[in-house]
Amino acid sequence: MNVENGVHDAHYFVPSPSRWPAVGAVALFFLGLGAALSLNQVSLGTWSLLLGFAILIWMLFGWFGDVVKESNAGQYGQQVDYSFRWGMSWFIFSEVMFFAAFFGALFYTRVISVPELGFFSDTQSMLWPGFTANWPMATGPSIDAYHVMGAMGLPALNTAILLTSGLTLTWAHWGLMQNKRQQLSLGLGITVLLGSLFLCLQAYEYRHAWNELHLTLGSGAYGATFYMLTGFHGMHVLVGTIILAVMWFRVQKGHFTPQAHFGFEAAIWYWHFVDVVWLLLFILVYWL
Repeated sequence: MNVENGVHDAHYFVPSPSRWPAVGAVALFFLGLGAALSLNQVSLGTWSLLLGFAILIWMLFGWFGDVVKESNAGQYGQQVDYSFRWGMSWFIFSEVMFFAAFFGALFYTRVISVPELGFFSDTQSMLWPGFTANWPMATGPSIDAYHVMGAMGLPALNTAILLTSGLTLTWAHWGLMQNKRQQLSLGLGITVLLGSLFLCLQAYEYRHAWNELHLTLGSGAYGATFYMLTGFHGMHVLVGTIILAVMWFRVQKGHFTPQAHFGFEAAIWYWHFVDVVWLLLFILVYWL
């Protein structure tokens, strides 16, 4: 493969054989084994899970580390850049479909199931005295009374935090494009702190909902959809915060240039996706 001024020609970069896929398979084996043993209350399951997570973290650091070294060495050409962009685009599309399924379940419950149950009011009065076809409901058959989560307070504050984090991340991106490293580092660091603050406040919100509002996973369709949607979103915020933290450490090492920074750009795409999902959650789960 010919290289001129550090840029590859039209030939595609083929990496050397890697051990990391096999290491990942071993990690998944121990994770699956540990989950199965833990469900059957076998004490060895916990150790298997810990071993699986440890191997998985080692694989992620090693595999992504190799990619970073290859990128910094100038081994990636334009075709590899296109592949990375297409790969990240399809990954985010799969995440869109992931959340679309959960939002679809919420839509079906609110717009179709509950009104249809209200249509058969005579039958429902036998199964559930006092049933009204309203969403969200405050109780149900064999379900303790609970309070729904309002939009004001912590949810509104978390919305402001995530929107602000999107602005600080964009400001950091502008700093990179203008080769202002201090602005890049500061904006990225603030974004990581805002993401961490969001997670802390959501953990406090869960504690409040569970202990004081008596809103649990067993609180009917409302409790199930609430924790399913907000919980999976929180997991994505955690992953995004970790990714951005890794980007911040890479910035401290002098990585990324205005011309070559797709690793950072991919993290920006992911974070903005997380922001958009939260706005939908705030409107459809907390507000309406």
